[in-house]
Amino acid sequence: MYIFIQARMYIFKLAFLDIPPLKDTIESLQQCEETFFGYFLEEELCGVISFKMNENVLDIHRLIVHPDHFRKGIAQLLLNFVECQFKGITSLIVTTGAKNRPAIKFYEKNGFIKTEEMIVNECLALSSFEKKTS
Repeated sequence: MYIFIQARMYIFKLAFLDIPPLKDTIESLQQCEETFFGYFLEEELCGVISFKMNENVLDIHRLIVHPDHFRKGIAQLLLNFVECQFKGITSLIVTTGAKNRPAIKFYEKNGFIKTEEMIVNECLALSSFEKKTS
């Protein structure tokens, strides 16, 4: 179910499909060393957040909401949840597509500041963000 949500989300947003998370398998997800939390409505997995901790920095690797559940506040609930679970963190970092306006708006609304933009190839640029915690 997770891989389906992830693939459907990216296909919905992008014509460029050579994105590493789209190539994930169950085995690669089990061995990626990320911590995953899901958001369920009844029995349906509607969203997922994953991250790695590096000392006091929470590095968000994935924040995915199934397109059928966009605009329901699920991404906000997942982000709030991980922020509340790890009180000792000094910052949160995340990278997203430089043209992914909804994600960029979401992170900026939540206090993230753009720190870097990287050109991956002619089809893909990434923007990195950081949020300092108090």
